[in-house]
Amino acid sequence: MRRRGVGAGAITKKKLADAKYKERGNELAAQQLQQLSNQLEAFHNNLEEFAAKHKEEIRKNPTFRHQFQQMCAAIGVDPLASSKGFWSEMLGVGDFYYEIGIQAIEVCIATRPKNGGIMTLHELHHRLLKSRGKYGQDVTQEDIVTAIKKLKAFGSGFAILGHGTKCMVQSVPGELNMDHTAVLESAQQNHGKVNCAHIEKSLSWKGERSQHILEHLVREGMAWVDDQSPDRQRWYWFPSLFNEAD
Repeated sequence: MRRRGVGAGAITKKKLADAKYKERGNELAAQQLQQLSNQLEAFHNNLEEFAAKHKEEIRKNPTFRHQFQQMCAAIGVDPLASSKGFWSEMLGVGDFYYEIGIQAIEVCIATRPKNGGIMTLHELHHRLLKSRGKYGQDVTQEDIVTAIKKLKAFGSGFAILGHGTKCMVQSVPGELNMDHTAVLESAQQNHGKVNCAHIEKSLSWKGERSQHILEHLVREGMAWVDDQSPDRQRWYWFPSLFNEAD
């Protein structure tokens, strides 16, 4: 009976100790969370002061604007989230990207009958600058990518395919999977055209897979079939990749 009493007391004592440790742990966690919240608030305030001080450079200097966007993203601040509030009133960056997005839509719609809704980022950039005129605010390819990513959030059918210098812009509804993108990138490296043999060699695919993807791109209007090649092979041309911006 005595041993049972000692055991029960030890268990009760351990439970009380555990409860105190848990309570202390919760207090420390709450303190750390509050400290982190204070740090983020201070950083946010400093970012607003920085933006106010350098607003003209953010508006006019594309490189500086891109770096500012990256700095904002690091703490979860999105200057483009709303057309109202501090960022829009102080910098006008929200309105700037909405304007770029609308102009990108206009260019893509105008060229869609020719390219099936796929255009290189380089060509879109060239056409957009031409439409804005020589007195328009400078726009970089990074600005266009940012604007299009915002358009995608609205389910507009716009998306960025690929990366780096190989970026392409999709402006038609419907998802293109990795196979479609791989074929487009392969055609981009081969002067805008591919055939099944070229795909099988460059991507190590089997014939059925290549044929299926190419036929899908033809149905979507993104590729044209050429059966009149001197080598008697069926080639698939991508007008978005061989038409020069005029």
